Amino acid sequence: MGSFSIWHWLIVLVIVLLVFGRGKIPELMGDVAKGIKSFKKGIAEDETDTRTVEHRADETVAPSKEKVDKS
Repeated sequence: MGSFSIWHWLIVLVIVLLVFGRGKIPELMGDVAKGIKSFKKGIAEDETDTRTVEHRADETVAPSKEKVDKS
């Protein structure tokens, strides 16, 4: 009684297909995959940004008078 039989899983699958439809499930999974890829890309960009900055306690940083190109 603690585990589900194959008939339970088939009934659940039929209900899910009725609710979402055959075409909607692959569309949802594609959207989930795009979201995961975007998340991983954002994490990778964040890690590269933080790795390039080094802080040392014995140095003070003064703002430079040069113009910074923001492109």
